[in-house]
Amino acid sequence: MVRISTHALDVLHGCPAAGMRVVLRRPQCGTVIADVHLNADGRPDEALYEGNDDGGGAWELEFDVGAYFREQGVSSPFLDQVPIRFHTPAGGRFHVPIVCSPWAYQTYRGS
Repeated sequence: MVRISTHALDVLHGCPAAGMRVVLRRPQCGTVIADVHLNADGRPDEALYEGNDDGGGAWELEFDVGAYFREQGVSSPFLDQVPIRFHTPAGGRFHVPIVCSPWAYQTYRGS
């Protein structure tokens, strides 16, 4: 079983990035697995992917950072869509969060 989840934090305002759009896809075929807007806690309401197939291989999370910050009143954020490509072995839980501002971001494998 593979489980992929995320969350986003807005460091400009010091809060979760509520409303940010996040897309999870398989880059090798372009298939969109999930397309969500984050809740008030900066998280999707459920895991972006949870499946019994092997789930191993390449994944891409795309965070719509630019649109989020424009909606927050930032007139011209430097970042637009932020893609994060990562690879998973078959099986396991993968939490891939982002901490962002209009000008920078950081990601890591969470727990």
